[in-house]
Amino acid sequence: MPLKSIDASPLSIPFIAAFKHAAAERSMTESLWVEATTQSGVVGFGEGCPREYVSAETISTANAFVTSFRDELLEKIQDLQSLSEWVGMHRFEIDRNPAAWTAVELALLDAIGKERGCSIEILLGLRPLHGQFCYTAVLGDGSIESFQAQLSRYLALGFRQFKIKLSGAFERDLEKVRALSEGGVTGDAVRADANNLWADVERAEAHLGALDYRFFALEEPLQPNDYAGLKRLAERLDTRIILDESCMRGDQLDGLPRPSTTWIVNLRVSKMGGLLRSLRLLPEIRDRGLGVIVGAHVGETSILTRAALTIANGAKDILIAQEGAFGTRLLTADVAQPPLMFGKGGVIDIDDLGLGGIPGLGLNISSRQGY
Repeated sequence: MPLKSIDASPLSIPFIAAFKHAAAERSMTESLWVEATTQSGVVGFGEGCPREYVSAETISTANAFVTSFRDELLEKIQDLQSLSEWVGMHRFEIDRNPAAWTAVELALLDAIGKERGCSIEILLGLRPLHGQFCYTAVLGDGSIESFQAQLSRYLALGFRQFKIKLSGAFERDLEKVRALSEGGVTGDAVRADANNLWADVERAEAHLGALDYRFFALEEPLQPNDYAGLKRLAERLDTRIILDESCMRGDQLDGLPRPSTTWIVNLRVSKMGGLLRSLRLLPEIRDRGLGVIVGAHVGETSILTRAALTIANGAKDILIAQEGAFGTRLLTADVAQPPLMFGKGGVIDIDDLGLGGIPGLGLNISSRQGY
């Protein structure tokens, strides 16, 4: 599969409504779009979400990464084996540019799958994609009126799992948990994402304890990589900890204190540096007895939604929850027609969509003109 070109450009699609959390507020996508074209004219599509507060990446640095390695990739990538070898040989470069590489890798995998006439799962030797995948209702840190309206819509759709963004402002967060309680949503169905709000255990415990609402799990309440502090907080509040910014690479798992049941890894494809690295991490997570959430960056299109399904399909025995798949429920348009997004109950049914057997990522990508 000789390559003809690899082209990268920013992808900016407005949101229907702005989404806010403690680390950022967004009103449109902030993604890198990559198209890989083979000599036979097959085009593969990829997407990555550079986030400065996650991996220190920007659209500019992601573009620069693609530019710096384009010639090498065009020369060396011929098939899945050469792609896998390239990933192994460039570990440190991908560690510093995970979202940029994710966009490139997905485009290459999509192109290779299309050339071979097989789905991504068959290409990678995985079990075929099938069945239902159930997504979490994610509520941002907007006004309480916006929060209540979002919650009402999710409840009407039949969602059973929820994730809220904490603000650190006590009264605002208290209003959120009251709205959840009034809506009949108990804490065992709710995860709270603090986006590294607190500097120490005591401040986090004081705020969260005063809410008097026992969350199923807390995502990144302290500063990244404060594993000892996170363990103490989990013990004091009788909850679990979700690692996002604190788990960017597999070697970080070695630093986690026991017991393993404390920890859940948020496995976002764009954060981890692509589909191949994410898949390689799954056995390590499983062997350590950890749980997995297949997460998503706000504003992902159907490309990253599709890639995340591959991870979720391979992690069903340890999968706690899945995020994303908003499609045109959040974006004013999507690159895929039809968009790959959840329906009633937060469910995507692969068998109904007939997606599992289509070559490559299996998406019908529309023109990006105007994005």
